[in-house]
Amino acid sequence: MARFEEVASAVRARIRPDADERERLRAAAGELTERAEEAIADLSVDADVIQVGSTARGTWTSGDRDIDLFVRFPPEMDREELESLGLELGHAVLPDGHEEYAEHPYVKGQFDGFDVDFVPCYRVESATDIQSAVDRTPFHTTYLEARLDDDLADEVLLFKQFLKGIGAYGSDLRTKGFSGYLAELLVLEYGGFREVLAAAAEWHPPVRFDPEDHGTATFGDPLVVIDPTDPERNVAAVLSAENVARVQHYARDLLETPRESVFFPEPPNSLTAEEVRDFIAERGTTPVAVRFDAPDVVEDQLYPQLQKSLAGVGDALSRRGFDVLRADLFADESAILFFELSVAERPAIERHDGPPVHVRAHATGFYEKYADSDAYGPFIDGDRYAVERERKFTTAVDFLRSDAILDAALGVHVESTLKTDYDVLSGDEIGLLADEFGTELARYFDPKP
Repeated sequence: MARFEEVASAVRARIRPDADERERLRAAAGELTERAEEAIADLSVDADVIQVGSTARGTWTSGDRDIDLFVRFPPEMDREELESLGLELGHAVLPDGHEEYAEHPYVKGQFDGFDVDFVPCYRVESATDIQSAVDRTPFHTTYLEARLDDDLADEVLLFKQFLKGIGAYGSDLRTKGFSGYLAELLVLEYGGFREVLAAAAEWHPPVRFDPEDHGTATFGDPLVVIDPTDPERNVAAVLSAENVARVQHYARDLLETPRESVFFPEPPNSLTAEEVRDFIAERGTTPVAVRFDAPDVVEDQLYPQLQKSLAGVGDALSRRGFDVLRADLFADESAILFFELSVAERPAIERHDGPPVHVRAHATGFYEKYADSDAYGPFIDGDRYAVERERKFTTAVDFLRSDAILDAALGVHVESTLKTDYDVLSGDEIGLLADEFGTELARYFDPKP
């Protein structure tokens, strides 16, 4: 316990914003709010502006540079007008900002070294009355502000840094991790960071919490935390089973051996092309990669499509007998679907079992289909017909370079990109990926929990 508290104290000192940093954020948020209020008055619109998120609640770690301002409009305003006025106000507050799109467009920009999101939403009476997903965010801020004191806020900081250190922080669809709001609710539930770890170490998913005891829906997720402001929402809905397991592993690890390196891990050294080839030679497997230009869509659209495509192509490889040992995806300017195969080449023929002979209609159809073909058979094996027919693809590379790859389950933008152009790399050619993805390949060849 003493060593854990020593480590926690050292980490807290590194991540807690000091008075100067807090004052700079307070001043920046205050000036932006004044700008927004002046712009609202100039437009004579019925709206108000509030600060939300971790910087509003005092649960932001030092170095985080995010200020989230929400402008709230009457619920009877139609969506088109809300979007139009929201963008107009956003550009007035952030003249050099640019537009991005989540459920609806908003303005993102920089101010005094801070990243600022200016987001329109509806001023609804409760989170159950939301008309867009962002409408509930102000209710989260109100709920937590009433319950988080300075001591609990410090505990939240520790939990957030722990999640960042192990790679499980962020509710984006690339990470599928813990959101800041979820982290805060768990600290409230258990009363502190160490208490969260001790509980997580013993979780047996599915695990369910309902802080306000008002949940009205059931969920099949590994972790269910009913939103205190919305009885029909699971705050942990995006969280993957893998990240739940990752938190459990590192919770046990940190409680057993407290150390700062869990919170601040050193990134792996990027592999060179030659080092990648050495790993391939050592493992004796056959790696293949499908490389294409990353579709120009936002990350929360891109990664689900890449994940779907990785699973779809992996399944197609497995069904053709090219056993997939492990697979991963990388994305930057390029996107990579990476597969490490246990089986690189298959025989020229494959076996195809037909129905039992006693199932007359189907059995007769199968027999007649192959009786005059070039297949070996049909013959009887046990109680059913079987044939040995020519295999269409004897290597994984042949399959990946063919149009048959387009028959796999692919994300819509990935499919359209592959129809235009892509490369297939195999064996030592995988080393060519090191220039762009050397760090990702280092993590792949030296995996951690």
